[in-house]
Amino acid sequence: MNRLFGGGGDLSALGDSPSAFSKYLVNILVDFKPDETPLRPEFADLLRQRRGKETPLLHCLPIGIPADDLLPGPFKIIQTPGLTLIRNEYENTFRQIYTDGRKPPADPDPLWLGYSVGRWDGDTLQVDTVGFNDKGWLDGIGHPQSEALHVTERFHRRDFGHLDVQVTIDDPKVYTKPFSVKFTELLLPDSDIVEYFCAENEKDRSHIERN
Repeated sequence: MNRLFGGGGDLSALGDSPSAFSKYLVNILVDFKPDETPLRPEFADLLRQRRGKETPLLHCLPIGIPADDLLPGPFKIIQTPGLTLIRNEYENTFRQIYTDGRKPPADPDPLWLGYSVGRWDGDTLQVDTVGFNDKGWLDGIGHPQSEALHVTERFHRRDFGHLDVQVTIDDPKVYTKPFSVKFTELLLPDSDIVEYFCAENEKDRSHIERN
């Protein structure tokens, strides 16, 4: 069980306290100066349109990776010899990371969370994910992605209570160069994740005209 800690920011659209958010959940490119951003100019208008708008989460859809790693809610990692699962409470999603030596499919179906394979590099788990759709957001303000997105994550358990994560984004259709961010997850001992269903107690159905 882990929980992210990091910087703050105004991201009320996710419906949680901004003090719990990593700066990279707010803006994945926060470390770049405006005139050095790797975002290709043709996607600048799309980013401006998304700023301040509802995130995919508010429509009961996943936000995608790496934002999925950065959400402030707890998650659980379940390991077996050939498969590692990441169960995220906030979105009620499962990520499957195959660690049985297989390669990703040559022509994967586009998915919200992609298709992940992992291997151990010493005591660090490296996860390569491809096969994304172009609907996910890389962060809360809406940095876009394409189906060419390739995400590399390196998970290193520094000690009992800290999981260091490095994420590299490579999407040549949307960004001029790959870039990386680093953050740390904290262990929440003696805790568990609970049920989370986005549509629970929803208010729209009563307003739909019935035939």
